[in-house]
Amino acid sequence: MTDTTGLGPEDRKIITLARSVRARNGVPEGAAVRDETGRTYAAGTVALESLKLSALQTAVAMAVASGATSLEAAAVVSAAEDLSDLDRAAVRDLGGAGTPVLFAGPDGTLRATVSAG
Repeated sequence: MTDTTGLGPEDRKIITLARSVRARNGVPEGAAVRDETGRTYAAGTVALESLKLSALQTAVAMAVASGATSLEAAAVVSAAEDLSDLDRAAVRDLGGAGTPVLFAGPDGTLRATVSAG
């Protein structure tokens, strides 16, 4: 069940993408970001011996590597209790302090919307 009452279709889309990545890849977190042109990038947690990135850090890196110059919004789907400062910093670095980050539980229920700042 995905309760995203009050969100626009584009914000619901990035939560759905984040949730799908998490489920498909069997990773602790899924994330998606939407850049200034409306393109979306979805990613899961990276946990290699030599490289560890949260899902949101990975999604931001994918956006940067694809030429994005800003972010409109980000979403994280996780069982964690809250969003890490490092995740918020990654979004802030590309999108600015006011970029909204949608934080949802594994079932897609929106828990909070916080700013990257």
